[in-house]
Amino acid sequence: MILGIGIDVIEISRIARAADKAGFLQRVFTEGERTYFCARNNNPENIAGVFAAKEAVSKALGTGFSGGILLRDIEICHGESGAPYVSLQGAAKARLAFLGGTRVHLSISHCKTVAVAQAVIEEG
Repeated sequence: MILGIGIDVIEISRIARAADKAGFLQRVFTEGERTYFCARNNNPENIAGVFAAKEAVSKALGTGFSGGILLRDIEICHGESGAPYVSLQGAAKARLAFLGGTRVHLSISHCKTVAVAQAVIEEG
């Protein structure tokens, strides 16, 4: 059963401007995410895709980031094939358990101007 669905769309230029500001990447993204970006020459399309994924997951959890979940509580990882998956910590992990969710499905896509992500939380 589906417990939550979240989607987010963001302009890549907005994230590119933010990424140029001191401390943005450290405040918003985990060390693993920053390593992923570095391996891809800090491509704004990748950064925006991961940011959109974090937003989509927070929406699927039913709280957004105003519900006590921090951006760094949601880590977007990538498997050997490049497929994204989610690792939750802190309040995000607790919220998933509260909902009875066992898996977060994630899809990320981007073009030159926008990035989009969709997250679906599944029960059992």
